[in-house]
Amino acid sequence: MTDTVTRGYWSRAAETMPRERLRELQWAKLRAQLQHVYKGSPFYHARMSDVGCRPDDVTGLDDYFARFPLLYRSELLAAESAAPPYGTLAAVDPALAIARHQTSGSSGQPPLRTFDTARDWAWIADMFARGLYATGIRPGDQVAVVFGYGMFIGFWAGHYGLQRIGATAIATGSMDTERRIQLLMDEDIRALMCTPTYALHMAHRAEQMGVDLATRTNIQLLVVTGEPRPQRTRRLIEKAWGAPALEVAGMTEVGTLIMFECGPDAPGMHVIETDVIEEVLDTETKQPVGYGERGVRVMTTLGREGVTMLRYWTNDIVVRQPYHSCSCGRTWDIYQGGILGRADDVKKIRGCLFTPSMVEDVARSFDEIEEFQTVLESIGALDTLIITFEPKPHVTPEVVADVATRFGSAVKRAVGVTPLIRIAEIGSLPRFDMKAKRFTDLRSTQHKEVNVDAS
Repeated sequence: MTDTVTRGYWSRAAETMPRERLRELQWAKLRAQLQHVYKGSPFYHARMSDVGCRPDDVTGLDDYFARFPLLYRSELLAAESAAPPYGTLAAVDPALAIARHQTSGSSGQPPLRTFDTARDWAWIADMFARGLYATGIRPGDQVAVVFGYGMFIGFWAGHYGLQRIGATAIATGSMDTERRIQLLMDEDIRALMCTPTYALHMAHRAEQMGVDLATRTNIQLLVVTGEPRPQRTRRLIEKAWGAPALEVAGMTEVGTLIMFECGPDAPGMHVIETDVIEEVLDTETKQPVGYGERGVRVMTTLGREGVTMLRYWTNDIVVRQPYHSCSCGRTWDIYQGGILGRADDVKKIRGCLFTPSMVEDVARSFDEIEEFQTVLESIGALDTLIITFEPKPHVTPEVVADVATRFGSAVKRAVGVTPLIRIAEIGSLPRFDMKAKRFTDLRSTQHKEVNVDAS
């Protein structure tokens, strides 16, 4: 694979700011944000008054970290349900909104709703422009965006971030996979924005069509987001496309991108620390952890006036490293390997800790596996991991049986428990354009299965 990434800064002054100056800037912005939400948001006014943490009471960043309460998703949903759609959270009149977004509301939970003012949307687009510029997007580039353009924030901000740079955003939401592949072959499109899952799906479909994406298209860069991207998944994407697959990450609660990889050799994702304050806390004690230690991201936004997050517990598991662990010259700290998973995805199976990404990492090491689904069930009194995989079309039944045995053994080595392995019909498992949903916890149900001996 050729390194085709163009390096550079969207704002050299902001991205190389000395850490002491950066901290001063964060405190100045935070102080203004506290005043803003105390005056405008009934939710935050009551919250700050109840804990004795009014804007004039907070003396600095360390005091804010020590005294301001953590904010959880359940509290956001409760505040919104009090007076839908935005409840008591908004710090400005929602009539000023020019855009509205919400989470998918999956698993039977209500969606989290947010809106953006014109000022917010300008900030949101600029945040995405910073990250996309760092990945190598430049003015004049044509970029295909794989996104359904619904109420989910998805790539909306990315679309306008591309325009902010001066690149051409090509919305492909109405196209199926074959038409997208044909578009990439017909036109001089330099970059593709999609989820890691969909990048692989396009590669598999192109293979079925007899198309070598690395030679038949001009894609020189993939920008992937929306779900964790294990290193094996990254390598498969880059091999199929012959181009780097760089990761960026954001969330609906902030409305935009907040971290990015600066190149193929980046050790992780830089946090845009001029506009968000990030803490990493221990999952249980809620106390700060040091560089190199796992913890959960706690986020404070500094640039959004409508719906603001102050010390929001994101549930994202990360390992923070100092900025100088990357050679790009930025002074923004790094999350090593990006977002490693979610705290609420960590399960215990017969005494072993398990995350869905463990199965993905193993599945991506098998060339014969096209797609997979994982279910955690209680069979009798025993927690059981059931993995259904779909073989690639060219794999013969004899080979599939061997793959099932080897796959089960590999999962056992990675997780510590023996899974039950199912084989699905070709084309029967779901495909995903946006966030993949490959894991379900159904331990309240009962099923009888035949165990594949992977001992």
